[in-house]
Amino acid sequence: MVESDPSFKIKVVIGEIQSRFGYTISYRKVWLAKQKTIENVFGKWEASFEALPQWCIAMCDADQGSIVKLDVVQAYRNDELVPNVQIFQRVFWTFGPSIRAFCHCKPLVQVDETHLYRKYKGVLLVAVAQDGNQNILPIAFAVVEGEIADAWSFFLENLRKYVVTKDGVGLISDRHKSIIAAIRRSNGQWEPLRAFHMYCIRHIAANFLRRFKTPNLHKLIVRMDNKLDFCYSRTEHEFNIHYQRLRERGQDYEDWLSEIPREK
Repeated sequence: MVESDPSFKIKVVIGEIQSRFGYTISYRKVWLAKQKTIENVFGKWEASFEALPQWCIAMCDADQGSIVKLDVVQAYRNDELVPNVQIFQRVFWTFGPSIRAFCHCKPLVQVDETHLYRKYKGVLLVAVAQDGNQNILPIAFAVVEGEIADAWSFFLENLRKYVVTKDGVGLISDRHKSIIAAIRRSNGQWEPLRAFHMYCIRHIAANFLRRFKTPNLHKLIVRMDNKLDFCYSRTEHEFNIHYQRLRERGQDYEDWLSEIPREK
């Protein structure tokens, strides 16, 4: 079970044991057994981190165009430096084929994150692009210590240096405060005219739906059922038509959208 799905729920095992043997085992016992089995099958977490530098070297050896940037910090015990011991902080990587393919993609990059919840917490950062056939292309990745400005600066700096080297690109994100802070400290690398920071339309639409619980009006915010909405309007006139449709349905909706700063 662990080999096929390491993320299986503890209650599934408890139910299976009850069904087969008529015995109810405690949650803690199943949890401990699962952790030991994971270590037996995949190895210990600490060993995986220790092997990371070798994996980075192997990846670059296999494809000379791939880039890996690994950051570590010195280890301290009781405020004293522990010699010859380093602690993983963050890692950025991109594959050679992704770098080469981005040259043929639209001048748009979207960045997002997801939290990692195992023994050692962290955040996975991802950058994706889109080609002319609407196919999504992952172009860069990073595992960092948290959704903080330093981590995003590390990611965006390497993304700019090794992958997104051309100017005039659009950077789409949920505009988390840590991303905005990282852009401000980028020395113009991710600011106009070299780059333009944009809102993620679907993120705005999700917040709108969460605020007003109105699925029908949600269609005016983001493309649904192959219909054009005002966020996808291609001219100012088309935008005004769709925006007026939303305004007619209530002042609260207009006020909510108006609170989004235009300069962003």
